[in-house]
Amino acid sequence: MSYRVRPARGDDFAAIYEMAKLTGGGFTNLPADKAALVDKLARSQEGFGKAEDAPGDDLYMFVLEDPKEGVIRGTCQVFGMVGQRQPFYSYRVSALTQHSPELNRTFRAEMLTLCTDFEGASEVGGLFLHPAARAGGLGMLLARSRYLFMKLHRARFTERVLAELRGVIDEKGGSPFWDAIAGRFFGMTFQEADSFNGVHGTQFIADLMPKTPIYTAMLPESARSVMGVPHPSGRAAMRMLEAEGFRGDGYIDIFDGGPTMAAPIDQLRTVRESNELTFAGTHDEGGTTMLVAAGRLDDFAAAWGKVRIDGDRATLDAATAELLGIEPGQTFLAAAR
Repeated sequence: MSYRVRPARGDDFAAIYEMAKLTGGGFTNLPADKAALVDKLARSQEGFGKAEDAPGDDLYMFVLEDPKEGVIRGTCQVFGMVGQRQPFYSYRVSALTQHSPELNRTFRAEMLTLCTDFEGASEVGGLFLHPAARAGGLGMLLARSRYLFMKLHRARFTERVLAELRGVIDEKGGSPFWDAIAGRFFGMTFQEADSFNGVHGTQFIADLMPKTPIYTAMLPESARSVMGVPHPSGRAAMRMLEAEGFRGDGYIDIFDGGPTMAAPIDQLRTVRESNELTFAGTHDEGGTTMLVAAGRLDDFAAAWGKVRIDGDRATLDAATAELLGIEPGQTFLAAAR
């Protein structure tokens, strides 16, 4: 397979912008705004260029590239530590049980509470795969490459990683969850608020959002029915997250009600099961298809490749070795498909 995942560069802007326009809204980390994307690319290059190996307010942006054809068909992002520039808000879904002796009834009320429980965690997000490339395991390559990058640069990330999934959006581009809650306080449509958030961040949430718990029984069924439900296009992404070990644990996005999932980084399947191997050269045929990654920071690359393992040494097919830019004696990570 000729695709690899590598760090995004400034000259990838046009391809990333075209993909941002295809998202259909709700992708806060991939706004279809030229200035915001330019800033993201610049911030990403700063992250890759940072000398200090420690968690910080860093962004690492990647692209899925076919270098032989010169095309880019996907993008994704990793954040070193969220909530450093601005608060990172979520709704925590909880319950309050109350009993009335006079009525001899017990009531269990579900509530949404605005919180910053994920502040200080790392985050994976901004994953988008071009419609022309949604086959052949490219989505899995794009998603899992992030975990290998985190393992290769473990000191730059915290103990926990989160992922926000886009929630349900109707055929007009609106959000039933937004309309039922935040839309009543902001005087903005979901698309307006989503675009504003992608460019300016979430401080306006702190300024205007009600801080008191919200009883879900007071919400219309259209909003309650989409709480914690991913957008139809995100169901496969949710299954991949669950396969890695991510869990919901009762948190949802404050904009569209989509699920917020989290996991300990060191317990992620790809992190746990990947092995460091020494590259011993190339082979002509055979081998097991595995997810492989090598390189540090700007030199990072990940791909599917044919691997033949012998103890702590391994050979790769020549095409994959070229994609990774690896030389004999260097090490790489390999994870089962």
